[in-house]
Amino acid sequence: PFDLEQTTHIFTKTEKGGIQQVIVKESADAGQIRLIRAHLLKISREFMHGNFSDAAKIHGENMPGLAELRKAKPGLIRIDYRELDTGAQIDYSTDDPGLVNAIHRWFDAQLSDHARHAVPGPDRHPPQSP
Repeated sequence: PFDLEQTTHIFTKTEKGGIQQVIVKESADAGQIRLIRAHLLKISREFMHGNFSDAAKIHGENMPGLAELRKAKPGLIRIDYRELDTGAQIDYSTDDPGLVNAIHRWFDAQLSDHARHAVPGPDRHPPQSP
């Protein structure tokens, strides 16, 4: 829905899940900013209701973490959409350790799929104790 060459995906893992950002490379690109916001708002609303069909269409049904996210009862994962000056973001958070793990695996898969159009965000996930 927006030009991958003009945007960057940032996937930041957090202790409770993660933050997905999509931002423009050129801050004056109002058209791409509108497209980013429209897409992330749409998928955030779908995700709130447990509908991860767009993610499956884009990345495949067997995407790591996706099966667990789809099985989660709506509301178990908090999904907060927010506009940024240069795009938008979705913050995924949960108190369920299995779903946190699913979100992290899902982010890793998206980093791989989006390749040069995506980067990991700053590490906000404390290391697990042995």
